[in-house]
Amino acid sequence: MSEDARLDLGRRQRLGMVEAVWGEHKSADQIAAVMLGLHRAGELALVTRVSAEKAAVVEQQLADHIGADGAVPPPEHHPLARCLTWPTPPPVDPAFGRVAVLSGGSSDLAVAAEARLALACHGVASDLVLDVGVAGLHRLLGELEGLRRARVLIACAGMEGALPTVLAGLLPQPVIGVPVAVGYGVSAGGQAALIGMLASCAPGLTVVNIDNGYGAAMAALRILQLATGGTSAARQQGA
Repeated sequence: MSEDARLDLGRRQRLGMVEAVWGEHKSADQIAAVMLGLHRAGELALVTRVSAEKAAVVEQQLADHIGADGAVPPPEHHPLARCLTWPTPPPVDPAFGRVAVLSGGSSDLAVAAEARLALACHGVASDLVLDVGVAGLHRLLGELEGLRRARVLIACAGMEGALPTVLAGLLPQPVIGVPVAVGYGVSAGGQAALIGMLASCAPGLTVVNIDNGYGAAMAALRILQLATGGTSAARQQGA
């Protein structure tokens, strides 16, 4: 295993967040070394953008560090979110309330799943509200009453990316828009959705980068931490 990674073991103390690792451009050796280093430090490892094939190699490399009696569970690959976690995310902290993660359609589901998993790694409960894109606006309107109970809304949308604007015009909670790289021609890999969200006339809409479900989750976490006064047990060392 490669041992050249420099881990940020103080991120939880500084920011109330576990360190997340971008896995797409790292080798299985590098990912395994990082996850082992975090595990030895008593930290939860969250690695994003990991294919099933790469995850299988990482799991094999870490097999010697998994207890035969089940005391140390194996890393878990989350295929839809394309992420690896080790160990299991902490229990839900009810002080945070709930986050609603919405998607315009099922093509946005991988990005929404990444956001939900990143929230779960910090003890934040979330609900998935699927297929509420503006092409069928009646479906979103039918969800409004339930959405009012969420503390933060994360809206993942491709094409023209109108869903976050509509939400921010209808509901008072913080709305975080995630442009998704879905759509024909001029959608340009999510750039049309990104520009549309940035040009939104809905006041106070927050926008993260294309396909950045993790970044949206961490923006929501910052809001929730401020609202709860930084007292969540899920953010303590070793939670």
